[in-house]
Amino acid sequence: MKSFNLRKRSVTGKWHVDETYIKVRGQWMYLYRAIDSVGDTVEFCFSEHRDLLAAKRFIRKALARHGRPDRVVIDGSQTNREAIVQCDTAHRLASRGSAPGPPVLIRNSKYLNNRIEQDHRRIKRRVRPMLGFKSTVTASIILSGIEMVAMMRKRQARFAYNPAPSLAEQFAILAA
Repeated sequence: MKSFNLRKRSVTGKWHVDETYIKVRGQWMYLYRAIDSVGDTVEFCFSEHRDLLAAKRFIRKALARHGRPDRVVIDGSQTNREAIVQCDTAHRLASRGSAPGPPVLIRNSKYLNNRIEQDHRRIKRRVRPMLGFKSTVTASIILSGIEMVAMMRKRQARFAYNPAPSLAEQFAILAA
């Protein structure tokens, strides 16, 4: 995953953020995900809890890797809204050297977030036949692999000598 992230393309300034449910040991756990306006995966984070701490951990991870977006579209989740506002404020305060700029614009609409709801299908399609996971560690590892393959299929990595490698070629390049 680290070698893929080194080759990952930059994302656009409009993000769609949401969480989906994954069953582990008979209990629902949460996969936080963000995609940009063209459908590329920004970030993902698997969590046992759906609370402010988990949402902030996810938003901090996304901001650290990709910088601040211009706009974020969320559904009606108040927890995600608070996490974005708090993390954006902290991120803007941390960048003292440059002008912090305006705060991130948050759009609250369950209909504008259909893009990420449809993108959840890729994950659900792979997880459903597994009938859930037995431990959170294996769930986290398998979900990160599923997300990485989805990013490879979306051609999110940059390869200098081959602009459109097949999935097998991408695995060979990353393994080398």
